[in-house]
Amino acid sequence: MTKRFGGKYSPDGQPSQSPQKAARVDQHVALSGGRVKLLYVPAVILAVTSLNEGPVLLVTGLIGAGVLTLAAWLLQEGLEAEAAYNQRKVARRPALPRKILATALTGIGVAIAAYAGESGTLGSILYGIAAAGLHTATFGIDPLTDKRMEGVDTFQQDRVARVVDEAEAYLDVMKSQIEAVSDRRLSARVADFQMIARRMIRTVEEDPRDLTGARKFLSVYLMGARDATIKFVDLYNRSKDADARAAYEALLDDLEQNFAARTDKMMLDDRSDMDIEINVLRDRLQREGVSLKSKGND
Repeated sequence: MTKRFGGKYSPDGQPSQSPQKAARVDQHVALSGGRVKLLYVPAVILAVTSLNEGPVLLVTGLIGAGVLTLAAWLLQEGLEAEAAYNQRKVARRPALPRKILATALTGIGVAIAAYAGESGTLGSILYGIAAAGLHTATFGIDPLTDKRMEGVDTFQQDRVARVVDEAEAYLDVMKSQIEAVSDRRLSARVADFQMIARRMIRTVEEDPRDLTGARKFLSVYLMGARDATIKFVDLYNRSKDADARAAYEALLDDLEQNFAARTDKMMLDDRSDMDIEINVLRDRLQREGVSLKSKGND
């Protein structure tokens, strides 16, 4: 299997995903998230303006507000899922097309709001269609195909995608749990570990052959880190135990060292495999009488 070797130990010395690229993705998600928050405003306005109307319009307005709120929430979830999809080299399409559902619900919610405003049946439908069209033009639709690597069989890529999804879920739980402590230093420590863990994830995505050696780290160890984080947060929120905090930070240190060492080994093994393949190819070409000397040495 051929692949493009990348990372710290590759010839160009560049990591598989630069901090600048990750920052651009995060910035795009933040900007989209800001626009999503604006979509909650029409739901609030519709609910408030319906309070002084009769019972029929009140119920109609509240239903419309609920539909618009659900649409905004689904859109936010869909954008986050799309960002995770775009960051990965191997990824399965979202199981639930949240952005498409959000578009449909937005159209329905606007149609209900227009009907409550006495726009008539036809006018309400047209308003709903227009809102759905603008929603699609602004936010797009969900990824509809799996993202795969050329030259890697489907079974192996599906295995990688499952392990990566599981690992990312563990990391997301760690992040959400530690944020409940409201401690910047602890949040930064967990973020540092997540960066190192995701470096291993990206390495496995670039070469699925590394999955065998990394699977225990991405499944068993990350699951243990998640469970330890949940227990620590529960204890620390109740007692602010300094010993528990020191033990948790020591655990993160150990995890960082082991994940980093294993990732470095995988990347060095990749480079060794590439060197072996190059040497075998060179010997074969020489046996076929092909000269590999550069023109400058002729």
